Amino acid sequence: MDEEKVVIDEVASDTYDASDRPFDFIEEGGKTALICETDPSIKDKVVSVLADMDYHITEPESARDALKKMRFHVYDMVVLNEDFDTDDSDANNVLKYLEYLPMGTRRNIFVALVSNRFRTMDNMAAFNKSVNTIINVKNIDDVGTIIKRGITDNESFYHVFKESLKKMGRT
Repeated sequence: MDEEKVVIDEVASDTYDASDRPFDFIEEGGKTALICETDPSIKDKVVSVLADMDYHITEPESARDALKKMRFHVYDMVVLNEDFDTDDSDANNVLKYLEYLPMGTRRNIFVALVSNRFRTMDNMAAFNKSVNTIINVKNIDDVGTIIKRGITDNESFYHVFKESLKKMGRT
């Protein structure tokens, strides 16, 4: 617990460094994705699917690198392996950071958790982990279908809420 707090605080307190900014310019409507995965075969499949969906992709090497990139950019999509840069899946620094984002920011990020422990599309596990969907590594070949379905479900779930915010001028 103390180590994860140290990493998050350390990244938050770093001085500004323009090289930490993942994107200098993205056209209006451009979508961005952060892929936190160390297994090359899984990463290649996810990157391929998201590139086909026109996402601009960032691939951090470590949790510290991912947190630095998230300081200056709110990603549309985060695909995170629960074991990314940690020995304890329940103490994942990137996941902890996402859990503590303000809800107004967090609801605009689609988070897919790649897991060995949970079933694909297990809604209760996703709720418990504060993510939008779960992708079990056994189903990684279907990652495109799973992500597209998850995004569709998420958009329909928040549609009325987001439309209400727009009408109130709070977007």
